[in-house]
Amino acid sequence: MGLKIFNTMGMRKEEFIPLREGEVRIYVCGPTVYDFIHIGNARAFVVADVIRRYLEYKGYKVIFVSNITDIDDKMIRRSQETGLSLQQLGEIYSNAYFEDIAALNVKKPDVSPRATQHIPEIIEAIEKLIQKGYAYQANGDVYFNVMKFKDYGKLSGNKIEALEMGARIEVNPKKKNPADFALWKAQKEGEPGWHSPWGKGRPGWHIECSTMAMKYLGETFDIHMGGKDLIFPHHENEIAQAEALTGKTFARYWIHNEWLTIEGQKMSKSLGNFITVRDALKMYDPQVLRFFLISAHYRSPLDFNKENLRLAKVNLMKIISALKRFVSLKEKTEGGDEEKNLLLNIRRAKQRFEKAMDDDFNTPLAIAAIFDIVKAINAYADKNVEIEKSAKREIYETVKSLLNVLGIEIEVKEKKYAEDQMALINGLMKLILEIRQEMRRRKEWRMADEIRDKLQKLGFLIEDTPKGTKWKLK
Repeated sequence: MGLKIFNTMGMRKEEFIPLREGEVRIYVCGPTVYDFIHIGNARAFVVADVIRRYLEYKGYKVIFVSNITDIDDKMIRRSQETGLSLQQLGEIYSNAYFEDIAALNVKKPDVSPRATQHIPEIIEAIEKLIQKGYAYQANGDVYFNVMKFKDYGKLSGNKIEALEMGARIEVNPKKKNPADFALWKAQKEGEPGWHSPWGKGRPGWHIECSTMAMKYLGETFDIHMGGKDLIFPHHENEIAQAEALTGKTFARYWIHNEWLTIEGQKMSKSLGNFITVRDALKMYDPQVLRFFLISAHYRSPLDFNKENLRLAKVNLMKIISALKRFVSLKEKTEGGDEEKNLLLNIRRAKQRFEKAMDDDFNTPLAIAAIFDIVKAINAYADKNVEIEKSAKREIYETVKSLLNVLGIEIEVKEKKYAEDQMALINGLMKLILEIRQEMRRRKEWRMADEIRDKLQKLGFLIEDTPKGTKWKLK
């Protein structure tokens, strides 16, 4: 079975066939940099990162673009509140964003375009929409006429008639239709602005993403991602603008992750449960946070609470402990049936991992496959202190590669860890045998024998010789 993706466009799973063989082009809506990102944002970025990593694991060349929105209403309000310029505000919070996603081991995008650096391209796109009859001017503003785009609503399922009757559409006498949205906003007093054919002003949010996506990925690209909250109006409007402009399909697959709740409630500043990634990282290890964020399927709700974070930590520690234990096994040149059976189990678990990820990136089932590996290597280590070298290498590399898909990087260097373990054991055994030798010198034979017997039960063979006491592992 090949990779299947649940496409929001059509609300069904579809076989993934890239536009260009061996290459996948992805656009992810990035942050509006007026504040620190919160853990709900983090879920979207981590989900996108896992999808990117799995596509790379499957051998695709991935071109990954995620924008920075550094001009919109929220940016302007925050700039006025803080007294910081728009540029200063953008720099502070875009740097913070990159620090936060790096802490969560999210790979940096190949391109991180900023809206303010693409004003000429945005103006050019708006001019073409006006020429094609999809947009109109109104006292320095420019609006997209949704009635002209016959497929409007095809992503979200929202119908224009329903939108016109809905109470959430802003009443604006400049608009021909209540559902029309702004492509260009005339400059107001105290606001930043750029020169345009319609007077000084700034772009609307939706046209920024459409323009930047097409500039770096082409008029049609493979995957567009973001949180569920972006389906309408943002992604719906992106589609309308882009497809009206080019007459081509904008993005072929739309992937949206579910919301993240806090203790069963929607995250909200008014409820006092708004948690930034920065604050979360003060409470939890970044690897634990990331593991938690992928513990549920991306299309399933996920609740940020102490119990779920505790479980994430426990499960991650089980994986780390098993891998460290496995790495400490001594190597031997020849293997037997136990190694063959272990390898067979690991290869089957790897297939289950890939099958889970091929089924719309099912991370919970993929993690379950990794725990099958954990169970197998622990069972082997319970009975053995050695393993054939090539089998050890294959298993170690398999686990590392699967964890890398999930973005979990465990600090285990095989040779160094084994050397450190043996150095520690050697030091402890030297100390214990020196104490035992002192007891023998004092003729405290019962205690000396008891130490020898207990060490033997732990797997250490003790031999008293004329040249001193020697030891070795069973």
